[in-house]
Amino acid sequence: MFAVIKTGGKQYKVEVGSVLKVEKLATEVNSDVVFDEVLMIDGKIGTPFVEGAKVIATVKAHDKLKKVINFKYDKKTYYRKKGHRQQYTLIEIKEIQG
Repeated sequence: MFAVIKTGGKQYKVEVGSVLKVEKLATEVNSDVVFDEVLMIDGKIGTPFVEGAKVIATVKAHDKLKKVINFKYDKKTYYRKKGHRQQYTLIEIKEIQG
């Protein structure tokens, strides 16, 4: 059984036991998170969400991704170098209901 959920402005295809990195969630480690914005379960497509469906996940960790460098350069007089590390939450899918 699989589902497609929406979180952080992105869509993820998940199965029970799968581990994924999503945009940072404001929850504690080892707590459960319920995703109720389920777009599809086993081919059943919602309009826009499947009614009564939810995905339960456990938060494993909070961390930052590898640094991405943004470098702008114009001739010999101007350059700008900036770095960014995106925060994420590591979750494990525990249960799919629906």
